[in-house]
Amino acid sequence: MANSFPSGGGGARPPYYQRRNTDPFAAIRRNHRIKVPQVRVISPEGKQLGVLDTPKAINLALEVGLDLVEVAPNATPPVCRIMDFGKYVYEEQKKHTHAKSTASKIKEIEFSARIAENDFVTKLRHAEEFLGHGNKVKLRLKFRGREMAHTEIGFEVIKRALADLDGMGHPDSEARLMGKQINVMLTPHPVNKRKPKFHLDESGEGSGDAIEGEGEGDEHEPSAPEKA
Repeated sequence: MANSFPSGGGGARPPYYQRRNTDPFAAIRRNHRIKVPQVRVISPEGKQLGVLDTPKAINLALEVGLDLVEVAPNATPPVCRIMDFGKYVYEEQKKHTHAKSTASKIKEIEFSARIAENDFVTKLRHAEEFLGHGNKVKLRLKFRGREMAHTEIGFEVIKRALADLDGMGHPDSEARLMGKQINVMLTPHPVNKRKPKFHLDESGEGSGDAIEGEGEGDEHEPSAPEKA
């Protein structure tokens, strides 16, 4: 019976691919990976310990259960700090993840040129809530039909919204007309500088302008839902 497999010592070996190290902390030298004879040492509390022989500095860190980590390799001599390197990596990764997730959270509030007062204030309350949670907020006003002939009305609505939200965030740039809509992005103020105007207290009353008869009274065009 004929052998269906190729003869010989086997085919060519597949090419070798070296896995690329994507760990941003892998290049940080610590403990016995530090090869220079002397280093300038900083204590865990941030106190300068002076220039020490590297083996002595390493032993000093290991004696207290910590690591000697190179923090300024280009200095002469290099600067090293005694720290918990594992904890440092964890906290840095946590900050990076938090910053990345926060940056991706953009909330959107949509207005119309003829928006009713109750709808307007309700939307500002939502915008305040989003800004209070640290989210960026995009204000968008869409023109319909013949409203494009009076874009100044839309700009007045956006201008008023920005003024009312001034205590919670600031615009990244001026409001701009793009096609049939006005857009502007708001970035929240630091936590200790946020001053809400429309938030609800425990009694359900707003701290700013009160809304009387919300959902009742004059008929108005229903608002578009806020988009996450």
